[in-house]
Amino acid sequence: MVGAGAAGLYTALVAAREGARVALVSRSPLAETASYWAQGGIAAALAVYDSPEQHLADTIAAGRGSCRPSAVCVLCEESPAIVRDLEQLGVHFDADRHGALALGLEGGHSVRRVVHAGGSATGRRITRELSALVATDDRVEVLEHANARALLTEGGRCAGVAVDRRDRKPARVIARWTVLATGGAAALWARTTNPPGAVGAGLTLAAHAGVALADLEFVQFHPTALVSDTHDGFLITEAVRGEGAILIDDSGERFVDELAPRDQVALAIEQVLRAGGGARVFLDLRRIDMTHFPNIAAALRHAGLDPARDPVPVAPAAHYTMGGIATDVDGRSSLPGLLAVGECACSGLHGANRLASNSLAECFVFGRRAALAAASEPKPGPDAACADLKTPPPDPRPPAATREGLWRLAGIERTAEGLEQLLGDPFPLARLTAACALARAESRGAHQRSDYATTDARLDGRHAVIRDGEPEFESWK
Repeated sequence: MVGAGAAGLYTALVAAREGARVALVSRSPLAETASYWAQGGIAAALAVYDSPEQHLADTIAAGRGSCRPSAVCVLCEESPAIVRDLEQLGVHFDADRHGALALGLEGGHSVRRVVHAGGSATGRRITRELSALVATDDRVEVLEHANARALLTEGGRCAGVAVDRRDRKPARVIARWTVLATGGAAALWARTTNPPGAVGAGLTLAAHAGVALADLEFVQFHPTALVSDTHDGFLITEAVRGEGAILIDDSGERFVDELAPRDQVALAIEQVLRAGGGARVFLDLRRIDMTHFPNIAAALRHAGLDPARDPVPVAPAAHYTMGGIATDVDGRSSLPGLLAVGECACSGLHGANRLASNSLAECFVFGRRAALAAASEPKPGPDAACADLKTPPPDPRPPAATREGLWRLAGIERTAEGLEQLLGDPFPLARLTAACALARAESRGAHQRSDYATTDARLDGRHAVIRDGEPEFESWK
């Protein structure tokens, strides 16, 4: 298991519960991963007025005709049971005064269905609880401060990973199955809500081993990232808009439905900002009880802002990558023995635009399925310990010019001319992303081409899959 965020922790716990022995490779100490900072909750049809079918309809609508139907069905049907399992593991979700789960409303959802733990501190609460369970589980060995350097293959199968550990010699972890849960790649863009390490390390490992990637062109830009000299890019969760916060321009006028799907809201803000004359956009939180969002209130105070008095300046920032390692609904990739879960995976669930708070649900639903599927994988062959690296792996750290180039040339709006420039970028994942975005000659959800402003119906339900060479469009059932 590579990665100790929400997906990696839960997958490891499920696998251990099924009797497997797990080696968990984590670049950072437990509970210090990107999931720790997640403000969103878990979307699940838990209310009497809700249903998996309604959750499915909202997810499909947000995905703009690109969701994989089977993946959406899995998420919507299985996420309620996941919430109950997390409760049994010790996660305490927010409740109303009657003791029932407090359900939040977020953009793109037709009803309240998002559970939180500690308001906007959901990621912190969940990773803290799961990390404690992993640390005390005899069947899980945690390798902290360890970087997965390359995938090991033997006989056409993944046989484990080569790792570098701080102050130690390089080592090999030989495994019956390997799960990548390394997070997304949104920090490849210069303006981002993500921590610096979210640069697609798992995708880079997989691509180097010839594993298929998909939907790299679909990058979600969160509409409300703080504009600040000291806290620039700090995410202000969509849940505050669900509670009544509004978006206004310099004149104080609303200009968008704040609870529309994220691609629409981000594009509307970008259009205001591009109007010229130093135009700005603000999130008006003055009617919100900020005691429900303590970490946001604290960050705004540190940035010198008082949300009870003044509107807060915001602008879009790269937030979530819908694309990743192409998988089926059990997490299996194109390389036997290699599975992927969480944001580094692409099952087709999110389509062209992720519905708010489906990502944490995805971590747990597909993490559980991957752990169960991995139990059926055969043991490594006798030569697995001798598996070697055919070529040196690429440097997983992008140069600053790559991040600036992606923001400028593959940001909220793209053109063929800009994307063609990125095809020569020194960072492999930037080149692959540009190739997928160039191939999708249309505008759809989080992928907006100013030179192809409309949606091409011929690409409905089709996913840009890239292995070696040019992307090919495939239909996934």
